[in-house]
Amino acid sequence: MRSTHKRLVGALVGLGMVLGGGAASAASCNDGPAGFDAWVQAFEQEAVSKGISPRVAQAALTGVAYDSRLIAYDRTQKPFKLTFEQFVAKRAPASLITQARSRIQRNKALFDRVEAQYGVPAPILATIWGMETAFGAIQGKKNVFNGLATLAFDCRRTEMFQRELIAAMQLVDRGDLTMGEMRGAEHGEIGQAQFLPSNYLKYAVDGDGDGRRDMVRSSADTIASIANYLRAKGWRAGGGWEEGSANFAVLGEWNKARVYQRAIAYAATQIDQGGSRAQR
Repeated sequence: MRSTHKRLVGALVGLGMVLGGGAASAASCNDGPAGFDAWVQAFEQEAVSKGISPRVAQAALTGVAYDSRLIAYDRTQKPFKLTFEQFVAKRAPASLITQARSRIQRNKALFDRVEAQYGVPAPILATIWGMETAFGAIQGKKNVFNGLATLAFDCRRTEMFQRELIAAMQLVDRGDLTMGEMRGAEHGEIGQAQFLPSNYLKYAVDGDGDGRRDMVRSSADTIASIANYLRAKGWRAGGGWEEGSANFAVLGEWNKARVYQRAIAYAATQIDQGGSRAQR
């Protein structure tokens, strides 16, 4: 079925260009670069038809190129195939635990305020912040639009990443981030918490009171936004986070990989208990 679909891609994209890039653009995909440039032109028109300003749609897609290396990475997702011990050593080492405790101590008033508002405790917030970007130090430098366009054209998760591509444009259109700030990780994740654009639109909040939802520069916005996301996904204040708890299941909303969920719970426990024992 897919091979037949792929043979139709060129015709569908051409038809999309003639008809204005609507349904035909959304329906087409390919497992390689053939037809990508024409698809990008059609998708720009489609974005405008969905309310994106022509200026932003054009700026977002100008110069994007199909990234074969990203597609290969997307097929493997090697980090999530590590054992729990290997994953913790890589993503939640002792240095992260130490830094997390220090940041909680230095920003106690902020963490306390966020927990009072959203019900999510500091160890969980600091763990996620640290695991995602080393507390904002490593946010990624890739062009968000390039990665999202590549994944939106790929047949594996076409509809998902077409939605994310539109959402990324909306972030610029509504003024949350500038075009120059749209830099991030492999799959279009943005900011200190590595939110996908659609989650940024839905769950980012202003944690420092400056009137902006800026998870690129603001640690307070980042911490509050992580808490807002988890509460929206069902986090229960005082419910713990160990495996078997209701809140452990909520960690699955943050990341689908169980090894990642276990690592969050483990690191948060280490932070909370001073690193005296490990969760197994």
